[in-house]
Amino acid sequence: QVQLVESGGGLVQAGGSLRLSCVASRSLFSINAMAWYRQAPGKQRDLVARIASTGSTDYADSVKGRFTISRDIAKNTVYLEMNSLKPEDTAVYYCNAYVVYRDYWGQGTQVTVSS
Repeated sequence: QVQLVESGGGLVQAGGSLRLSCVASRSLFSINAMAWYRQAPGKQRDLVARIASTGSTDYADSVKGRFTISRDIAKNTVYLEMNSLKPEDTAVYYCNAYVVYRDYWGQGTQVTVSS
């Protein structure tokens, strides 16, 4: 089992920045991969960024160069630094942990980017 608690969402103007945090209830080394997904109203939930237990990362094309996923092993925390935000980044952002063929999800945090 993994519990995930997200924080850091909010309202920001286009071009601004936000940092999301996700605290896991167990060591990140025991989790195969941590990721951020997002879901806009009426749309499917899509992968934004992922960091494996090895530290390797990958990103959705739409956020490359603007978003950065990172982690603090000592704090069991994964971050999503979001810069140059656009109105189309507006969505509920979910933290995800993948552990031995099972997905765990946080409660989600709303990010709203105004134009």
